[in-house]
Amino acid sequence: MRALNIAATGMGAQQMRVEVISNNLANMSTTAYNARRADFADLHYQQVSPAGTVNAADGTVLPTGVQLGLGVRPAAVSMQIEQGSLQQTGGALDIAIEGLGYLEVELPSGLAGYTRDGALNLSGDGEIVTADGYPVIPGITVPDDARQVTINADGEVYAYFDDQVEAQLIGQLTLASFTNEKGLEAIGSNLYLETTASGQPLIGDAGTDGRGTFRQGYLEASSVDAVREITELIEAQRGYELNSKVITAADQMLGATTQIR
Repeated sequence: MRALNIAATGMGAQQMRVEVISNNLANMSTTAYNARRADFADLHYQQVSPAGTVNAADGTVLPTGVQLGLGVRPAAVSMQIEQGSLQQTGGALDIAIEGLGYLEVELPSGLAGYTRDGALNLSGDGEIVTADGYPVIPGITVPDDARQVTINADGEVYAYFDDQVEAQLIGQLTLASFTNEKGLEAIGSNLYLETTASGQPLIGDAGTDGRGTFRQGYLEASSVDAVREITELIEAQRGYELNSKVITAADQMLGATTQIR
């Protein structure tokens, strides 16, 4: 009986939906996290009587035919590109990105990673790195005798010294933009990798060619809407229960058929 397999695909789809929602809720406090959404598509159809088939000798054509669907399949789990709210931290090396763009960092493998997590720190050598210790590209080193560091909206990093009145420019942060941000590969730790789907990174200064700007002393909060996620969780639970009832009903019908003498 087809209904058993069809309902099973429905239960699998709703289970995946719950897993995606669970991950979103788990990351509702993760810096610069973008919520994910599970997208589904219907499976192949069994063409019992294809539409347009001649139904009689006089040439009568079936207007719709009989097409039996075989269930549902996962199509994608896509990232929802939304700007999270900015939360003030007061940290000198905490920077939020207002608008589009990603910081470029150097991974231990030598590859370039991309992140919107602006919780930056200094390494033992004074180099600006991420919370996991990955150097920001282009590399910027803060001198040991600098008493204060400021970062303006364009990403210019200035250091103040006790023996100087004017601040000294020591480097400039850049931003990477992508043709298709949803095509980036998430690898954890708020990091992404370039893929064929995302296109090559377009590196440039903040505030140019549609890129966002920096805001020092702030971090971008997660874009997860807890109310929306709970609503979708309830819908997924109801969908799972309904598909399970279909399996129960189909099993009872199949049992009644086998009892016929």
